[in-house]
Amino acid sequence: MNVKRFTARTSRDALALVRQAFGDDAVVMSTRPCAEGVEVLAMAPESVQQLERVGAAAPHVEAPRQPVVPASKAPGRAEPKADPRASGRIEPRLEPQFGPDVEDDIEALQMSTLSFQDYVRERMLKRRQAELEAEAPVAPARTAVSSIDAARARQAEARPAASMPHVALQTPAAAAAPMAPARPAAAAPAPLPTPARHEPPVLREEARHAAATQAHAHAEAAARRDQTELLQQELRSMRGLIEQRFGALAFMEKLQRQPRAAALTQKLLDAGFSPGLVRMLAENMPAQGDEIGWAAGILERNLPTGEREPSLEDQGGVYAMIGSTGVGKTTSTAKLAAAFATRHGAAHLGLITLDAYRVGAHEQLRTYGRILGVPVHTAHDRASLEDLLELLSGKKMVLIDTAGMAQRDSRTRELLDMLSHRSIKRLLVVNAAQQGETIEDVLTAYGAAQCCGIVLSKIDEAVKLAPALDALIRLKLKVVAVGNGQRVPEDWHRLSAGTLVQRALKAAANPVWRMDNADMNLVFAGGPGAGAQLHA
Repeated sequence: MNVKRFTARTSRDALALVRQAFGDDAVVMSTRPCAEGVEVLAMAPESVQQLERVGAAAPHVEAPRQPVVPASKAPGRAEPKADPRASGRIEPRLEPQFGPDVEDDIEALQMSTLSFQDYVRERMLKRRQAELEAEAPVAPARTAVSSIDAARARQAEARPAASMPHVALQTPAAAAAPMAPARPAAAAPAPLPTPARHEPPVLREEARHAAATQAHAHAEAAARRDQTELLQQELRSMRGLIEQRFGALAFMEKLQRQPRAAALTQKLLDAGFSPGLVRMLAENMPAQGDEIGWAAGILERNLPTGEREPSLEDQGGVYAMIGSTGVGKTTSTAKLAAAFATRHGAAHLGLITLDAYRVGAHEQLRTYGRILGVPVHTAHDRASLEDLLELLSGKKMVLIDTAGMAQRDSRTRELLDMLSHRSIKRLLVVNAAQQGETIEDVLTAYGAAQCCGIVLSKIDEAVKLAPALDALIRLKLKVVAVGNGQRVPEDWHRLSAGTLVQRALKAAANPVWRMDNADMNLVFAGGPGAGAQLHA
């Protein structure tokens, strides 16, 4: 008998090695996990035939039948069997004699699992049943009722008790009934009870191996899913990069073919407008005409201002100046108060300050109030603010000066909640000299969409006005007033959209910050940006 051991990383690879060595009819004896992965014991199909031949050649020794004891002699219990050693007589033990090759095969067979032993035993019993049927002259009823299970029961009775312990399977009814006397030879024997089929037990090593195999399969599936997701992400990023590069190349090629579009792009970028807005204007530029004048007209129509509406001092109402630190809220409040007092008188004006955070902050507004002859009230919370608004409800205009807070300060939300009174209108003061990204961050944090207007302060300090106008155009916010100095109220103006756009386009760019053609390629290599929705 040729039994070989195969080891591989997985059971599938081990079975492939078994098929390669013994063919598709190979017999797998056992499988178990090992340090290399999986270990499989297998043998060739010819070895099974050899075992059958060995079993057929073994002499069959029947054990002597014990005399039947009548039921009357054993009313309560069975008599103990006589011990052969007590009588001084030792029964000889009959064992089949095998050759050396067969003994080696039997020793190798002992390494198989219980399932393989059952398989070989069933084959041997089938062979023995065929021989018994050939020896019987006429036994139609016996042949009809005989089966493999009956032959297995006779084989168990024929084995000596000392050779191998074997428990004969029997039904509960057969165990309870006393042994019946022998029937005459003419009567047909009753069919033997069919014992329960012996199922091969599942070994612990096989269960652990199955669990390890299943866990390994789950791990491999998870690894494959992770690799698939990573590959999809890489493909998406590669696709986006290709689209950006091709878009930038197409745009730059268009600029090279159209010198007027290239000149407009250079002009707008030098003024400080964002690349997204510049790209949109360059792509929609007409084939003929003055490109700078056309772009200025587009920007004017998309920049809302309050030049055609009554001024704030003529409208009246309750206004709160909000904004980040140092943008000129107190100065803008004083300018608007002075403009109102000049037209309608100080008796119709009320001033409230909420700036209780800075040391002496309210003194600046009180100084302007003493100059105008208007008392300044201080509110520390929302309740006091509502009381002051009720006290000043007879005034035509009430101005509220708030404390300056950074747009990312947690107290900014508390300030906005405090000003959520239905009668208060918010005016967001924006420093025109700040960077475009900072201005847009301030507009978003202070909720510029819920404000009634924007006050552009410090336009005299701004080298480039285009970043502020670009953010206002993108968010569609209205400019109600501008401040271009510290004088009160002389530096308080209402400018039209055309004036603001022309001031932004006339900004002289410093040569250090001026972009040439190579710099423009770098700017537009990143693909189209989030430009504004312009109306022609």
